[in-house]
Amino acid sequence: MPVQYPFSAVVGSDDMTLALALTAIDPLIGGVLVRGEKGTAKTTTVRGFTEVLPPVPVYEGDRFSVDPGDPHAESPDGPFGPDTPVVTRPARLVELPAGAGDDRVTGTLHLEGALRTGAVEFEPGLLARAHRGMLYVDEINLLHDHLVDLLLDAAATGRLSVERDGVSVEHAAWFALIGTMNPEEGELRPQLLDRFGLTVEVAATREPDVRAEVVRRRLAFDADPAGFAARWETEQQAVRERLAAARRLVGGIALDDDTLTTIAGICAAFDVDGLRADLVTARAAVAHAAWQGRTHVTRQDVRAAARLALPHRRRRNPFDEPGLDEERLDELLGPDDPEPDGPDPGGPGGGPGGGADT
Repeated sequence: MPVQYPFSAVVGSDDMTLALALTAIDPLIGGVLVRGEKGTAKTTTVRGFTEVLPPVPVYEGDRFSVDPGDPHAESPDGPFGPDTPVVTRPARLVELPAGAGDDRVTGTLHLEGALRTGAVEFEPGLLARAHRGMLYVDEINLLHDHLVDLLLDAAATGRLSVERDGVSVEHAAWFALIGTMNPEEGELRPQLLDRFGLTVEVAATREPDVRAEVVRRRLAFDADPAGFAARWETEQQAVRERLAAARRLVGGIALDDDTLTTIAGICAAFDVDGLRADLVTARAAVAHAAWQGRTHVTRQDVRAAARLALPHRRRRNPFDEPGLDEERLDELLGPDDPEPDGPDPGGPGGGPGGGADT
C-alpha cells in the first residue's frame, strides 16, 4: 500500500483541513465540497486525512461494517451473535471512479444465483464499503446528476435500499461525502450544491515563503515517503487523538437559544435559501467547539461554521466574489466572547502545517 502524504504536513489549506475535521466529527453536517484550481493538493489532502481517522471496530467477516457497539445495527451478512469475533480495521477512503455505474455504486443482486439456489446473493457496492468512513468523488461536477443525487441522499439518510425485480436489500451507509471540483470545468446545479454541508474555496497562496515550504515538504516526501511520514508521526497521532476526543465530546454539547437565534439571524442576513443553512451552521458550530475541546459553543465557533456553511447557499449576482463578507459577519455576531475555556491544541489549523482554525 503506498505511503500517503501526512495530513498534518499539509500547508496553506486551513479551511479545507478544518472542514474535513468537522464533517468527520459529525457526519450529519453533510460532507464537504472543495472547489479550486488544479494543482492545489485537494486530492492529496483528502487521501491523507483518512490516515488520521480513528480505527473502526467491525464484526469479523461482515462486508457491511456495522457497528458492534450498536444493538440496533443490522447487516445483510448477519445476524451476529455475542460470540462473533470483533476486529478493528483502519477507516476507509473509498474513491468513486468517474465512469462508475449504478451497480458499482449501490451493489448488485445476483438473480441467477437466486433462481438457481433460492437464496438472494448481494454483492455490496461502493456505498457499503464506505460505511463509517469517507466517500471521495474527484471532479464531482462531471458526474451524472442522478448519481450525485443518489450519493447525497444516502449521505443524508445513512441508509441505502437496492431493489431488483422485486427483491430488496437495505443496509446502513453512513459516510462523509467529499467532493472536489475545478469550477473552470463546469458548475454543480444549485440544487445539488445546497446539499453539501460545507464548501471550501482553495487557491495556491501568493506568499513566496509559504509556496517554498509547500515545495520543500513535497520534495522531501517524494525523495523518501516512508522517512518523511515517520518524521510527522507525532503530529499525526496528535490529530488522531484530537479527532477521537472531539467525537466523544460532540454529543454532549448543546446550543442555547441565544446562539440559535444568532445563527438564524446570520443566515437571514446573508439571504440564504431554505433552512438547511441554519441546521448545517448549528451542527458545524457544535463540531467546531468539540474540535477546540470546549463544552459550549462560542462566537468563534459560529463564525467558523458560517464561513464554511453559507457561501455556497447565499444568493449572488453573477459577478459577486465567492465567500462571505467577513466584516458583515462580525457585525452580526456581535462582541467577542470571553477567553475560551478549552485548549487550543496543535494539528491542522492550529499547529504544524496550519494557521488559525477560524
